[in-house]
Amino acid sequence: MKVSREQMAENRRRILDAASRLFRDKGFDAVSVAEVMKAAGLTHGGFYGHFSSKDDLIAQTLAHVIAADSSGGGDLRAYADAYLSPRHRDNAAGGCPTAGLVADIRHQTPAARSAMTEGLRSQIDHIGKTLPELDPADRRRTA
Repeated sequence: MKVSREQMAENRRRILDAASRLFRDKGFDAVSVAEVMKAAGLTHGGFYGHFSSKDDLIAQTLAHVIAADSSGGGDLRAYADAYLSPRHRDNAAGGCPTAGLVADIRHQTPAARSAMTEGLRSQIDHIGKTLPELDPADRRRTA
């Protein structure tokens, strides 16, 4: 049965969201493709229509979750308060992907490491933009 482009995009988002939660909660190696697909409510057979391998899934999941994590508003105090809260700290599956996965990333592919690096740069840039009282050169250094 043919799936619409919209449904394919929705399925892909569900896979990335499920993989993001599972990877942050358990680590990359402890999560199987079948487990990700089951958590997304899809069959294992549909995986390769979206990703070429588990390594590809890891890299794309990192890009997906870090982009979502750094797209918040411009209130640095509210961001820091939420980030440092017990609720955030105790929720590994929904917490910071950088903090949760940084120790595992060195064992991953160059594409996954690059996604993590770019995501971290994006987070630093986002924080820097919330520091308008500083000149642009000092914003990044302070962030």
